[in-house]
Amino acid sequence: MADQAKQARAFVKYKISRLSGTQNEPAARALLAKLRRGIGKAPGSMPEIWNVTLDGMPEALSGKGGDPTPGEWAVHTALTLYALHQQGKDLKHQCMSKDGYFLGISLRKLISNDDDEQRVKRRFDAAATSTSPEEIAHHLRGLVQILKAEDIPLDYPALTEDLYWFQLPDVRDAVRLRWGRDFYRMSKEDNSEKLD
Repeated sequence: MADQAKQARAFVKYKISRLSGTQNEPAARALLAKLRRGIGKAPGSMPEIWNVTLDGMPEALSGKGGDPTPGEWAVHTALTLYALHQQGKDLKHQCMSKDGYFLGISLRKLISNDDDEQRVKRRFDAAATSTSPEEIAHHLRGLVQILKAEDIPLDYPALTEDLYWFQLPDVRDAVRLRWGRDFYRMSKEDNSEKLD
């Protein structure tokens, strides 16, 4: 399963690099618009985005039955949320997917006072306590909209891997722990910088 999570991460990284590196920006923007319409919907339910979400997907991530696999859910959710985050931004010079901007780290960058912390933490808690792919996609959508408004990027390949693991009940708490550590680790670093 670890291999499948890493394959999902690499697949999303590849797809985002293709979108951001295209020479045909109008076509990429049209495709991003289609991807945005897929937020919260089941993988495979929108034929118009199969070429992004399913084409070239590693065989280990593809399902055989009628239900989407954890890999298909993770890839679909990450790519559709990336499309929302990238809306209105320059594809080449302002890519909203950036390595190292893990979910907790990016959300911490939204906080400048106690009110911000309460507002963001409440939404973050709702996402972290989700129990289904549909529910977490719903809550992440609201968080991504806030990040988008503040021009704060997110590491979408890393989010894909997190979303893969998040679907497995035995591993879900480990993902939550990492998100919480990242969120509060930044808080300590921010406070130490203010003290210097």
